Amino acid sequence: MITYDQVLQDRAAILAAAGNHPYARHALWRGVPARGYRRDGAVLWLLPPGQGPAGGAIGTAGPAIDVCVALVADGVLRPEQWLHLPRHDPALAAGRLAVARHDDWDFHWTSTPPPAQPGEQRVVRLTAADHPALEALIDEAFPTTTSRPGDPRVVDWYGIRAGGRLVACGADRSRGDIGFLAGLTVAPDQRGRGLGAALTAGMTRALLARHDTVGLGVYPDNVGAVRLYRRLGFTATLPLSSLRLA
Repeated sequence: MITYDQVLQDRAAILAAAGNHPYARHALWRGVPARGYRRDGAVLWLLPPGQGPAGGAIGTAGPAIDVCVALVADGVLRPEQWLHLPRHDPALAAGRLAVARHDDWDFHWTSTPPPAQPGEQRVVRLTAADHPALEALIDEAFPTTTSRPGDPRVVDWYGIRAGGRLVACGADRSRGDIGFLAGLTVAPDQRGRGLGAALTAGMTRALLARHDTVGLGVYPDNVGAVRLYRRLGFTATLPLSSLRLA
């Protein structure tokens, strides 16, 4: 039986319960049905299949896991599905929730344009004709990313060229109420030249022209990237844990 204090019937109710938190505004796509649960300081939501992770939550980790345990018992959550939950030690779910994989990451966001960066004017919006070059760059520089040409989550691609060669790229995955940067990468032989800062600043500025807030995700042990993003204004942080159910 699902234990909860309140069932939230739609996206608007979930956002209201979550205090319109930027992460909830990002995760809950516009026009996509959602169902939520509120319990003891946690707000958890579920999304239809094909919309990325099965769901996410903000607030207190323990109550969020309580709801997940009940949803698994009721057959609502199924094996192999992903959830993005408040940061917690794996021991908190041990023996209660069967987890095949646990990854910690941080959601950062800003509502302020970044400081101007050298080379930022070189950032351009890419087209379908650039997809082969994008694939080649991603295979070389960031093969583990899930953001690739053809990904339905991607709204636009941006990049920087040098001598006609694509040397940096990033995906605009703004599907919710805020802008979202993903898959930011620079060719290995071009690193250390400020291209990452130029790309991030240029994309952030472009997305802030359409959204009041822009977010991105980063692993906390990627110290260089975290330092760069903070320098560019991404100082607000929400620690999260991604779980793949066993």
